[in-house]
Amino acid sequence: MTAKRSDSPVPVTTAPVTTAPAEWPDVERLFGVRGEPSRCWCRFFALTGAEWNGSAPGDRKNQLREKFGAGTPAPGVLAFGDGQPVGWCAVEPRGCYPRILRSQVLKAAGPAASSQPGDGPVVPIWSVSCFVVAPGHRRSGVAAALLQAAVGHALAHGAGMVEGYPVIPEQRPKAGPADLYHGTLKLFLAAGFEVVSDAVPGRAVVRLVAPS
Repeated sequence: MTAKRSDSPVPVTTAPVTTAPAEWPDVERLFGVRGEPSRCWCRFFALTGAEWNGSAPGDRKNQLREKFGAGTPAPGVLAFGDGQPVGWCAVEPRGCYPRILRSQVLKAAGPAASSQPGDGPVVPIWSVSCFVVAPGHRRSGVAAALLQAAVGHALAHGAGMVEGYPVIPEQRPKAGPADLYHGTLKLFLAAGFEVVSDAVPGRAVVRLVAPS
């Protein structure tokens, strides 16, 4: 999910960004009232198809807001530039995303996507499901900073693995910015993730294992 492209040119920022676990007022400010983020509220993967079709943007907003202050870790991290929220990355335990669990990308991965490698104990998997980067801040390192923060957030709350489902642009040349809300394979590889499946053309399942 990407923030809506502006109709007029917006200069790309080169200012350094900082990251932190998300807080609701900043998420609300970043997502705004126009564009796909303000309609989805990062609930697409958190709802089944029937639940999504039966919900309105206001419902999804309320569902995301309820994730904050519920006694559980924040459902994502934010990037800030000059004190303003400029990016969001959703990261939660994989079980929080029923649509990911049922996705063709994960099913096609087969045993490689099992949460219990070999005969070892069940490993808690957290999923990086979505990036939002505000116009004027894309291609400036925001997504990389968000991914690094998302990994840190997940590991700090007990993740044994962090998983992503990036797009492979070289195999999907028609994919535009709105199609890259999963992140790109290059982004994840640069952060130390490894490919565990590319069975679906143009998509991959990648993982980073927690340090032992």
